[in-house]
Parts: sequence; C-alpha cells; structure tokens
Amino acid sequence: MAGFRNRLALLGSAAALAAGAVVPAQFVGAQSAAAADRQWVALGDSYTAGFIRAAGEVFEIPRDGCERTDQSYPQLIDRDFGSLFDLTNVSCTAATIENVTDEAQEPIGRHFPPFSEDPDYPFPAVPPQSAAVGPDTDVITVGVGGNTLGFADFLVKCPELGQGTGGAGTPCKDEFAASVPDRLNRVSREYDRMLAVLHERAPRAKILAVGFPTIFPKDTAKCRYGDLTQFGTITQGDLDWLRQDVLEPLNRIIEKSTGTQEAADFVDVYESSAEHSVCDASKWVEGFITPPDQLSFVHPNARGHRNVADLVEAAMLDILG
Repeated sequence: MAGFRNRLALLGSAAALAAGAVVPAQFVGAQSAAAADRQWVALGDSYTAGFIRAAGEVFEIPRDGCERTDQSYPQLIDRDFGSLFDLTNVSCTAATIENVTDEAQEPIGRHFPPFSEDPDYPFPAVPPQSAAVGPDTDVITVGVGGNTLGFADFLVKCPELGQGTGGAGTPCKDEFAASVPDRLNRVSREYDRMLAVLHERAPRAKILAVGFPTIFPKDTAKCRYGDLTQFGTITQGDLDWLRQDVLEPLNRIIEKSTGTQEAADFVDVYESSAEHSVCDASKWVEGFITPPDQLSFVHPNARGHRNVADLVEAAMLDILG
C-alpha cells in the first residue's frame, strides 16, 4: 500500500495548497467542510456505521441511535483525506436496503434485549438515507444488504439450533436453506432499485458499492464450538453453509447488481480479509462477544474498518484521476 499512501499524501498536500495555506495536520479534517469541492455521502448499515465498541466510540452527541463510531471506515477516510472530500455520513445500524432507498428507519442504538438495554431507546425515526444524496453529490459509498437478507436471523437462530449437538450436523441449514433463494432474490431486486434511485438523485455521482468481508473461515475446524468470542454453538457444518450458501452469494449478488449500473463500481473486501475471519487469531470481525463482556454480534472491528477504508480510498482516488 506504500504507493497508494504516497499518492494520498501528494493529493492531500495539493488540496491544502489549493485552499491557500499549508495547514497543520491536526486541523486538516476540521477544514473539510470549508475547503472541499467534492461531496461524498456514506450510506449503509452497521458494517458501515461501526456500531460496536471494538470499532471505536460513538461520536455524535446527542445520539440518534445509528451508532456511527469514530473508527468506522467513513470516518477513517474522512480523516485521511482531509479537505479532498466533504463527508455526509448517514449510515445507520440495522438499516435495510429499503431504509437506504425510501423508507424512514427507527434506529435501535444498542438495544438488544435480553442481551443489552439502551437507556436512550427509543430513538426518533431518521429519514431514508438517499435523502442525503443530491445533484451536487460526487461520490456515494454504500454498504448494505445483510439486514434485507435477514442475516441477523441466522446469527440468532443458528446457535439455538446448535445447542446440544456438540458441534455436529447442520440444524440451521436444515431449518433455513429452503428460504435462502427467495431472500437472495429480494436482495437482488431491491439492490437494483436502490442503485437506480441513487443514480437518479445524483446523476453525476460515482457509486461505490462495498461488499461484505470474510466472516467465516474456509477451514471452519479452527472455530471452537461453544466459544462466544467466535460463533458460540453454531455447528461446523452450519458455518460452512453460512459461508458458501449465504455470505458468498450475497457478495456475488451485490457485485452483479453493481455491474448493471455504468456509474457504479463494486469494492470487494472479501478476498483481502480471507485470513482475518472471526475464528482467526488476527481477526478483523469480532464474534458474538468481545472480551470481557462487550456485545459485538459478529461485526468488523477497527482493523476490519481500516482494511475497508484502504480499499475504498483507492477507488475514490481513481475517481479523482
């Protein structure tokens, strides 16, 4: 990544000079709104917003329940780029594709009873995320689709179905496999429509569709049955099924949908994170729990967001030429 970092540094220096002064590094980010002439809107769900404490601290006061954290990839890129782009980040935990396109969302914060209670819950509804996009938008990043698929359903039910199995069998696959094709078809239809709506609202914008990282390792034997810092009581066979028949097809659908829009590009984060699954020593995605007792519910940590930031930054620099 050395060449990319050098290019980024040169562009950052050029932007500061164009603004009329060489700005001390600690103030570059604060200048973005005044100096930037390129508008960037970040859309997405919790894999964009950050959500978990392993992805930083919630920085917005008062909280709106979307749980955007300061180590999430939009915020990392915003700090890296300084005044190159003016970021509007409206990503929101638990967002579906329709919440991005045209449905208001009632954020949940960190309210996951019986696991956790959020003292500020309930939160007021937030507008559809596409409302932040307009004719002056230059770049849109969007990472969404897992909640439309119902990925959280699997993460809740698979451990329940795997209890008492000792890690053997595929009880979750047996329960849910028949529903997966319809779920994936729904993602495909709604993703196509979302991209069309975003292009209509921002006809000159480049859309960067961000895929999902490696969550389940190819060798699921490295996952410890019953370990809540990994996948708890999800069986090895169900982990293989979730990787091969759920997560990988989800990424393929997002990539295929992106290919239908000339104004859109797919950002593949799956391959680069292949050795950093929940069950790897150097994990970029947390398991159900981050020690000692933080509920993470299988979300990227700060290292995972750093990887996505690097890939998205490279794509954004390509747009600049």
